[in-house]
Amino acid sequence: MQDAQDIIDTAHEMADAARRAILPLFRSAALATDNKRPTDFDPVTEADRAAEKAMREVLARRRPEDAVFGEEYGHREGSSGLTWILDPIDGTRAFICGAPSWGVLIGLSDGQGIRYGLIDQPYIGERFEGGLGLSRLTGPDGEHPLAVRRDVALEQATLMTTFPEIGTPAEAEAFRRVAEKVRLTRYGLDCYAYALLAMGQVDLVIEAGLQAYDIAGPLAVIEAAGGIVSDWQGGSAAQGGQIVAAASELLHRQALDLLND
Repeated sequence: MQDAQDIIDTAHEMADAARRAILPLFRSAALATDNKRPTDFDPVTEADRAAEKAMREVLARRRPEDAVFGEEYGHREGSSGLTWILDPIDGTRAFICGAPSWGVLIGLSDGQGIRYGLIDQPYIGERFEGGLGLSRLTGPDGEHPLAVRRDVALEQATLMTTFPEIGTPAEAEAFRRVAEKVRLTRYGLDCYAYALLAMGQVDLVIEAGLQAYDIAGPLAVIEAAGGIVSDWQGGSAAQGGQIVAAASELLHRQALDLLND
């Protein structure tokens, strides 16, 4: 993209703005929380809304021609062919519990695919970035390249997902087929699990029921680090749904085979 540097600078300015909006409210006893679904607990907080507003303000000033799709405030049309996909707090349940496993997700689509993304964890101060020639982690101990872990056999792999009761009963059973084959399965890290995969700390992330804003940023980060992200049939993951993220082609293929057994 001809304006790659402006895209990168804009994404970082958005992430910085989201940090400023969120951090004063994290672990705050006065945090206001609403429930989006009366039949289930799907929380949204004032921090979610404030962070997305802050990011949209940056875009309106710097790149008004781009479209925006955010979890809290929906679509804004654009004329450039580019769409920013925003999740102001991925892991709101963790956020309201005070656990620092949530993150700010930013992805950029050109209509053909996700070209760039960020996973930002403001409390820890870690920012994972991928696409447009970049693959890096910036954090308290400086800047480091991102790279997935290679040559790990399925029986030695570490698998992560957010909820033990993943998806529908059929999806949960499919997940268990993979979990029974790996060395270690861990739960509950939301978007931070994808960051760990890009760092080379874990080998597989499998989830279901995701939205486009849940996966756009992580998808770009993992692919830039050398990993693979698809749906459970091996197709595009850009629209969410059933997600498999793997550190290698072999693990990806083995996971797909077990999920579709």
